[in-house]
Amino acid sequence: MVLGKVKSLTISFDCLNDSNVPVYSSGDTVSGRVNLEVTGEIRVKSLKIHARGHAKVRWTESRNAGSNTAYTQNYTEEVEYFNHKDILIGHERDDDNSEEGFNTIHSGRHEYAFSFELPQTPLATSFEGRHGSVRYWVKAELHRPWLLPVKLKKEFTVFEHIDINTPSLLSPQAGTKEKTLCCWFCTSGPISLSAKIERKGYTPGESIQIFAEIENCSSRMVVPKAAIYQTQAFYAKGKMKEVKQLVANLRGESLSSGKTETWNGKLLKIPPVSPSILDCSIIRVEYSLMVYVDIPGAMDLFLNLPLVIGTIPLHPFGSRTSSVSSQCSMNMNWLGLSLPERPEAPPSYAEVVTEEQRRNNLAPVSACDDFERALQGPLFAYIQEFRFLPPPLYS
Repeated sequence: MVLGKVKSLTISFDCLNDSNVPVYSSGDTVSGRVNLEVTGEIRVKSLKIHARGHAKVRWTESRNAGSNTAYTQNYTEEVEYFNHKDILIGHERDDDNSEEGFNTIHSGRHEYAFSFELPQTPLATSFEGRHGSVRYWVKAELHRPWLLPVKLKKEFTVFEHIDINTPSLLSPQAGTKEKTLCCWFCTSGPISLSAKIERKGYTPGESIQIFAEIENCSSRMVVPKAAIYQTQAFYAKGKMKEVKQLVANLRGESLSSGKTETWNGKLLKIPPVSPSILDCSIIRVEYSLMVYVDIPGAMDLFLNLPLVIGTIPLHPFGSRTSSVSSQCSMNMNWLGLSLPERPEAPPSYAEVVTEEQRRNNLAPVSACDDFERALQGPLFAYIQEFRFLPPPLYS
């Protein structure tokens, strides 16, 4: 008898939404099928699935150990959210010498259903960062006697929903600062900045209304500006690695000496970015709105207003108890948003960090030359049909 061959092995998910996108949240049931197509009969020991979700960080730092020696320090940490295994065909044993227990699969296409439940405890949102990631996947393994196993891995997306319809995220954010410029023994008038936004929580695609007043009593020409930053923080072995990336910005009109400018709800649109990650012990993703005054020849005057990027927008979309399927259409609306053109860079992070903070070893900013890289990975894997090539498979 001539043994058949495996023509294809694929994984498909039973999606909870009308957009055919595998998006889940904590407590949801992930179900799907392993599809196997063979030509001729084959003998199979087992067909297994392995589903896993974990957060992982990794980076290296070079250190000097003397005048002529150096070494590299690795920092790694991992948090596992769930680990599920199941056997769809056959048994657990992997003994090629045993002729018992083999299953015969006939020529054609075959489907094998699988199902497992995500933990009820909060999960971290799927994420791809510069020094770490949060990934969820299902792997199928087909074991046959005397042959190497056939393996396939497919990722799915998890949102840990953040409902911005909560009092803490609906509260206004505001601040005021003033700066007096000095040049040798001459002191000019102050530059003052007051800024306010309506709330702390937003969702991608919304525009932030910025209310601000900038008064220039100095002798210099200044320019009011605003920018949204994403901060990625990675933790391992008691150390922290931080990366700041520019998300979007805007520029006001130049302001000459003695002039005042008022922003009555100036709009800054949030592009399709990852939601905030606030509950993972080794990865945090946070956002802030910087409203600042660009002062030539001096350190800029700036205000930082914290932001939280959520997944559930303002009513009438509902609350956290809504199902993922009812919210996925909202999530898919993010995909229609165009990425901003490459914005003019605000001042470097080092320019707005105090000398004391630098002495405390705060990580320097790393401006993102190509912000689309921040959108790659499992969180936006389903963007591929609109903008990107298929995401890579991870081993």
